[in-house]
Amino acid sequence: MPVRVYEEQDKRDKGGSKAAAVVPAVANSGPRQENPLTRGRAFLADVRGEMTKVSSPSRAEVQTTTTVVILAVFTFAAFFYVVDTVLGYLLKALLHSLGGS
Repeated sequence: MPVRVYEEQDKRDKGGSKAAAVVPAVANSGPRQENPLTRGRAFLADVRGEMTKVSSPSRAEVQTTTTVVILAVFTFAAFFYVVDTVLGYLLKALLHSLGGS
């Protein structure tokens, strides 16, 4: 977005220094008047350009990341099982000490 600099504030400045106010220039704030077909073609051209930058992972990369995910799932499952068991035991002991069954 272009920016215009106004030096009108220096008139109001008491010290006489050159202070400037930065105001963004608004060129065309109305809705776009382009043809939908032209916009669609431009969009598809952009999609084609972006798809040339995409690369598929190799089989080895997929196997490695799958192994990492499976190990992480089992690790978190074991961790939450231990935490749940310990908290359950502590809660049961607390309730028993307060007169529960």
